Amino acid sequence: MKQYLLSVYHPDEGLAPEIEEKAVRDVDDLNQEMKAAGAWVFAGGLHVSSTATVLRVEKGEVLTTDGPFAEGKEHIGGFWVIKAPDLDAALEWGRKATQACAVPVEVRPFHDDTED
Repeated sequence: MKQYLLSVYHPDEGLAPEIEEKAVRDVDDLNQEMKAAGAWVFAGGLHVSSTATVLRVEKGEVLTTDGPFAEGKEHIGGFWVIKAPDLDAALEWGRKATQACAVPVEVRPFHDDTED
């Protein structure tokens, strides 16, 4: 099966508390559904983007700066790595993920497909 990254984009200002509470419950339910279906590889939530540190090479030197890397109103706040037989199946998990999280989810395939 191919592996896909489901990136969850959170608004920098956060979600309303009642939406956040529901999302936490719904994401827990989705995680269990993914595990039961054999789609789960791993997942994680991230601290807010202001905690990021960016490393880059300039003139042969590695520079370290405070993040985030890109300016924006939304940043990656979490992710799943899943296994799915094809893009359509991965997009179906993405649909469920965006409904559970109440925020945008981007679905992208990995270059190196792994076989079970």
